[in-house]
Amino acid sequence: MNGWLAAAAALLLCGVGPALWGVATGPVRRRVVAQNLATLLTCLALLLLARGYHRTAYVDLGLVLSLLGPVGTLVYARLLADELAEDPPRSSRTTWPAVVATLLVVLPLCVATGPGRGMVKLLVIGALLIAGNVVAARALDDPIPEMVPDE
Repeated sequence: MNGWLAAAAALLLCGVGPALWGVATGPVRRRVVAQNLATLLTCLALLLLARGYHRTAYVDLGLVLSLLGPVGTLVYARLLADELAEDPPRSSRTTWPAVVATLLVVLPLCVATGPGRGMVKLLVIGALLIAGNVVAARALDDPIPEMVPDE
């Protein structure tokens, strides 16, 4: 077992495990935020596993998850807008830890990968994760206003 695999195992056990517990239990506002966090941490774990096992297909899975994770959070925010408006989540608390976690994983992977297409792909995934988390957090913090019919 190398350091990349150990970091992925630690991230899965200490990060994704509690996030999945948050998705499965508790109020809706916590579940939606935990779902967003779980997709981010799973994507980061896939990137670490890709480096540890030397399989670039895992990076492609991370790219797909970095695109679909925030979209899923936005869909949940739209579908659960009524419930979230009553008790809005405070997802902005998770924004900075998510940014820091993304940087702590993506930047060492970029250094280990070296210049080339792989590094560009990692930087794109990191940017998508950060931007997606910021957009999803803003969407969860600001409930969708009610539609008022024209008179």
